[in-house]
Amino acid sequence: MHRRDSYKKEFRVNTLYRGEFGIKSLRSCRVTAKQLDSARKTMIKKMKRVGRLLLRVFPDIAITSKPAEVRMGKGKGSLDYWCSNVNSGRVLFEFQGVSKVIASEAAKLGSRKLPMQTKFISLEKK
Repeated sequence: MHRRDSYKKEFRVNTLYRGEFGIKSLRSCRVTAKQLDSARKTMIKKMKRVGRLLLRVFPDIAITSKPAEVRMGKGKGSLDYWCSNVNSGRVLFEFQGVSKVIASEAAKLGSRKLPMQTKFISLEKK
């Protein structure tokens, strides 16, 4: 698969859908499955398994690579990792059934595991 550059703004997944609070990306980048899982585990641990954490990004792009010092040709390399392109403005995680204080602390810890700048957002009630 050719590399899809993701230096665009997100127009579809940029608002909260089910949760009251969330984490939104401020920069475009490529997020691996390991990074998403590490952030998810950290946030669940901080929430002490109270409420729900919804993942709005799914790593569906397979990245292959060939070993070091291998000659050209002989086919495509083996599967290295799974990733997802994230545009700026996309909601990555949503929190349900948790207070704002706990959700913001969990988001702060989880965003340290991600390779981009993020922002904590909340649902505006009219």
